[in-house]
Amino acid sequence: MTVLVIGGGIAGTVTAMALQRAGIDATVYEAYSTSADGVGSALTLAPNGRNALRQIDADDAVAAVGIEVPGMVMQNHKGRAVGRFDGLPGLPASLLLRRDRLYRALLDETLRRGITVEFGKRLVSIEDSADKVVAHFDDGSSAIGEALAGADGIRSAVRSTLDSSAAGPRFASLLGLGGWIRNPGLPVTGNYQHFAFGKRAFFGYFIDEEEILWFSNVPAASAAEAKTASPEHWLAVLRERHADDVPARDIIALLTPADVARPGPLEDIPTVRTWHRGRVVLVGDAAHPTSPSSGQGASQAIESALELARCLRDGPTVPDAFAAYESARREWVERIIARAAKINNDKAAGPGARVLRDLLMPVMMKTVMTPEKMFGAVHHHRIAF
Repeated sequence: MTVLVIGGGIAGTVTAMALQRAGIDATVYEAYSTSADGVGSALTLAPNGRNALRQIDADDAVAAVGIEVPGMVMQNHKGRAVGRFDGLPGLPASLLLRRDRLYRALLDETLRRGITVEFGKRLVSIEDSADKVVAHFDDGSSAIGEALAGADGIRSAVRSTLDSSAAGPRFASLLGLGGWIRNPGLPVTGNYQHFAFGKRAFFGYFIDEEEILWFSNVPAASAAEAKTASPEHWLAVLRERHADDVPARDIIALLTPADVARPGPLEDIPTVRTWHRGRVVLVGDAAHPTSPSSGQGASQAIESALELARCLRDGPTVPDAFAAYESARREWVERIIARAAKINNDKAAGPGARVLRDLLMPVMMKTVMTPEKMFGAVHHHRIAF
């Protein structure tokens, strides 16, 4: 069997490697003409994502470009810690990664394994028949395989071919800004990520001796402003939104307009109606796009890649394999999407809800919000690959 993998990001490269490990040939087709070097800010790869990578011997390549974080600290706008989540016993630490370094590590590992990756292949149409599938690209070329996996993200072209009226991304009423700057001497966070519920916006940061990772989730009525406003505008927004927040205001004071890239909308799709049809299937954000607030986007894409490869290896037919894959994954990932949506609502809480949250959170984090109750089921989850 040969599988055409559309999309060369996290889901696409891991899908190709998992398919190869399952004894199935795969070629990756990426729409952009070059790799994603320098694109994106940061993400966290959770323990379940790392364990999935370990099943295809790819975790070492990723860990080499990441920072192991033993846990996270939750704070209020005054900088006071209201709770702490440590890693769970028996699991690998989460990895904090520059997004482009994760892309590069996975791409390099894919190529090292002899898997072909073709750039500049933007999908325009698919022909799906009883015994083969043909992908047509905008450069006039085509590719033929026995199956096609759409790993082309939240605005998936493959999803549109499966369902022309599929729901588009849902805006979470939050814009995300963030990046890395040099640390001029602020105290390090001891490899813990810090997340602060500010008065008017949510702020996260990680500080080591050399660099500071920062991000802010700013409430917004629509995503339109993100496309037109200048970096100077967004720096002014950050200063205003975090004027009363410690230490957010101290970190923002270090920023220049050049440090503030165009914000991205926090988006998800609660339910993707059609995951597969015939010889075409979706994987990763094409099938189950969750808000970054889940902390699980990359990890769930990796898990789904392994599940898809396992089902194609073990299923009697391609349609049977796709049905088994959807059955194994849909309910699970949609629960994670819904949970992230609730987190987004809390990030955009009004003044009254903020005061109540600050009062209750210390108690809740000792009772109903312990690390095991909050993350145990997800972080312990394993794909039977």
